[in-house]
Amino acid sequence: MAKKSDAGQVAYTEDHIRSLDWKEHIRMRPGMYIGRLGDGSQTDDGIYMLAKEVIDNSVDEFMMGSGKKIEVSVEERSVTIRDYGRGIPHGKVIDCVAKINTGAKYDEGAFYRSVGLNGVGTKAVNALSDVFVIESFRDGQVKRAEFAKGELVKDDKPQPTKEKNGTRVHFVPDETIFRDYRYDPDMLEEKLWNYAYLNHGLKLEYNGKTIYSDNGLLDLLTKEVGDGARYEIVHVVSDSIEYALTHTDAYGESYQSFVNGQYTHDGGTHQAAFREGVLKAFKDFFKKDIDASDARGGIAGTVLVRIHEPVFESQTKTKLGSTHVTPDGPTIRSWVVDFVRDTLVKHLHKYPQVADEIQKKIRQNEKERKELAGIKKLANERQKKANVHNKKLRDCKAHYNDDKGENRESTQLFITEGDSASGSLTKARNVLTQAVFSLRGKPLNCFGLSKKVVYQNEELNLLQHALGIEDDLDQLRYNQVIVATDADVDGMHIRLLLLTFFLQFFPELVRKGHVHILQTPLFRVRNKKETIYCYSETEKMAALEKLGRKAEITRFKGLGEISPDEFGDFIGAGIRLDRVTPHMGDKHKPIKDVLNYFMGKNTPERRDFITSNLVIEPVDLVGEADDEAATEAVA
Repeated sequence: MAKKSDAGQVAYTEDHIRSLDWKEHIRMRPGMYIGRLGDGSQTDDGIYMLAKEVIDNSVDEFMMGSGKKIEVSVEERSVTIRDYGRGIPHGKVIDCVAKINTGAKYDEGAFYRSVGLNGVGTKAVNALSDVFVIESFRDGQVKRAEFAKGELVKDDKPQPTKEKNGTRVHFVPDETIFRDYRYDPDMLEEKLWNYAYLNHGLKLEYNGKTIYSDNGLLDLLTKEVGDGARYEIVHVVSDSIEYALTHTDAYGESYQSFVNGQYTHDGGTHQAAFREGVLKAFKDFFKKDIDASDARGGIAGTVLVRIHEPVFESQTKTKLGSTHVTPDGPTIRSWVVDFVRDTLVKHLHKYPQVADEIQKKIRQNEKERKELAGIKKLANERQKKANVHNKKLRDCKAHYNDDKGENRESTQLFITEGDSASGSLTKARNVLTQAVFSLRGKPLNCFGLSKKVVYQNEELNLLQHALGIEDDLDQLRYNQVIVATDADVDGMHIRLLLLTFFLQFFPELVRKGHVHILQTPLFRVRNKKETIYCYSETEKMAALEKLGRKAEITRFKGLGEISPDEFGDFIGAGIRLDRVTPHMGDKHKPIKDVLNYFMGKNTPERRDFITSNLVIEPVDLVGEADDEAATEAVA
């Protein structure tokens, strides 16, 4: 126990100074190296970052001209990755995975356009794994080393082998750090497809499935927009920049950006420059000043830049912070803007039918913007009178005196319905970072409606004001938008209507992973000594087995039945969230097709889907509302 001085201060001596070795530091502060931990339910959870760090090394080998195939195998909780690159020099195998700031990526001759240049990646995987095995195949010999939580447990001498050159890494994430985790095969496959889109000629074998792209970003954007493109996708490729773009009838803008094969989820300097270059191209070609929202409304685009030693704003590399292509070269902004403007203008001259379609879209956006101007003014006046911050929204304190948005990363907005549910959430929440928005009944089904309905409908207008997304999604006030509804048919229907609202008018909120569903317990099982909250029938049966068949079982039918004291457990450190993704079953289905399937006039098709997929007790469904709700519950 720390000693105190006579003045009451804690003593501070040389004994308090510690030096951690590399693995201790990684295991004590894993978030510094891999971001969030998670359980595998979110695309940015740490277990995917571990796989990514190893795959990145294999992709770097491909980019340097060595090895055109990468094999990825995932079984239960173990991952094995095999490439056919050059293999690690045998004398440095252990150093490369167990010695910080060691690796060939510091040598410009060995790796030029690599994703990671900090020498940390595989060391973090090693330190955070129960089992970590690396094998390097070079010139007819294999060097193998095995680790446990970063500690070397086996160091084999090089042995003869007939295997081709390359590297094999096998690891099992540490269950004491990644609790109750599992790999989602769809999330892994989506990440592997991104590697294929960004590296022409690279073949990935994933659990027996071949992942390969002939046309790079053109294939990626085609998958995203489906048949919703207003004109043939513009696709431009050079050695250092590749981009693809088109317009759709969707609202807002949709972008996916990459640096050296890394998906920059949060954009950065290259994505901002790409948007600017597109606007400048339209202005130059059409020889008129065009409002940015008119030019970009409905645009879908993807851009890849390859630069030397990229600088990211975090270890997880989700946002590019580089300002220059090379230390002595042009700025990222000027380089990308000039390239996009010049090549896009040339394309429009070459394909006048594409230019005509773009001009029609710009004029359509301009007309809608002007029509909305008057409606927005009246809606803003109503919003001020309604005083959303006092009546509908119980805001969190993180926003106060936070003009730079520094606290937004930790903020959450719970959208719920009814006084009892919102009351429980409000009393149980963390007032610093958690806010509550209370709906009045079921929101409007806005499928197929124009955006003016958002301003004309008081409930939806107040919701978008509470979120801060009226004019720019970059002004989103909460990092996580959480739909919290009852676990019954009405609650499911409200959930579906809210998701329709977001997907119809603000799809980027969903694409960027901001929208979530709150999972609340269905049962409380308790005896005199212990209480267990269960989120499924399986968990309930396990709790009964543990506590005994005479334990008391409570079935929660609505959020209002859960006391504020109990709710604190469900929205605190142990919160369970399901991230909403814009794809249904077939992960290559565009958003408009998903919406049309669930909210369109195809009631018979939905009922067939329910009949073939329903696994709960049958319910009499009356009307389209219940049909939609049950469908959403199954999906």
